[in-house]
Amino acid sequence: MRSDRGRGEGKKLFFFLDFLLKYIKGLRVFFFVFLLFVFFFALTFYLYHLPLEAVLYPTLVCLVFLLIIVVVRCFGAFKRHLFLWSAANFLPEIPESLSCDGVFEEDFLNLLKKLSEAFKKLSNEKDFRYANMQDYYSLWVHQIKTPIASMKLTLQNGNSPAATRLLSDLRRIELYVEMVLTYIRLESETSDYLIKEFDLDGIIKATLRNFASDFINKHLKLDYQESGVKILTDEKWFSFVLGQVLSNALKYTPEGSVSIYLEGDETLCIRDTGIGINPEDLPRVFECSYTGGNGRGMGAGSVGGASSGIGLYLCRRICRNLNHTIEIDSRPDEGTTVRIGIGRNKERLE
Repeated sequence: MRSDRGRGEGKKLFFFLDFLLKYIKGLRVFFFVFLLFVFFFALTFYLYHLPLEAVLYPTLVCLVFLLIIVVVRCFGAFKRHLFLWSAANFLPEIPESLSCDGVFEEDFLNLLKKLSEAFKKLSNEKDFRYANMQDYYSLWVHQIKTPIASMKLTLQNGNSPAATRLLSDLRRIELYVEMVLTYIRLESETSDYLIKEFDLDGIIKATLRNFASDFINKHLKLDYQESGVKILTDEKWFSFVLGQVLSNALKYTPEGSVSIYLEGDETLCIRDTGIGINPEDLPRVFECSYTGGNGRGMGAGSVGGASSGIGLYLCRRICRNLNHTIEIDSRPDEGTTVRIGIGRNKERLE
């Protein structure tokens, strides 16, 4: 208690000394003019051969009165400074305990209250519009899932290459729909995270089943090494991250393989032999809407189309919320390795 009180007193003293230093700096011109007047008086007395002591005494008297005025005005200025600082730090809320001494402070407080009311009104309107938009897109996502599920059932009964290709494209549409819903949920103030222990291999296998047709269509080899570990995470959100990473691996790997393995005991790696990422794009791949050169190069004629620049951005945000890490190592024409750190929650298991 005493240490906290001491730190509080130290902060107050530092706050006052910082203001005092700035206040004194603001009076430099004032003191310079005062000394200039004293110099002119002394020079005039000297030229008329008058005793300089006659200048020194009134100068000292004026200096004393000047210092008294400066000290009084300093405390008044500090009160105004404290008032403005308090008002600025409590915005947009204006505390009822905030008092003012003077007409200008009262006018300023009234102005702040009006601005605060206007801000609250705009904020409420924005929240209302966002809630309506969130409800609309959530409803749209759930409604569009019905025809997607119906089409998947229809296409799964067909064995033609066209049906297989359409099923793969439909899976990608479903992934984009999930991306919209995930983005909306992340922007919401409430979260539906259910953090508990899950079998990592179970999550990986369930995610891989959704991309089985993509591996078949592109004749890609899957090298999956079971980890046999359990992690503390949210199954739904972690599955979304894996789905996005696998979707990118499949999109940017025209031939070769995709490998999934555990590096050490705490890092899940997804490596592909695809086109890779340019060095200048690598530091920005997690930025929202950033596609990079290879992402923009995936045109309408390519499998999967052009990159949206949203998937990896969502992956990083989700990993941060789940207390995981995600990193990417890539070289052009040599492939990409995504590393997801899953060991930061180990102390919770213990």
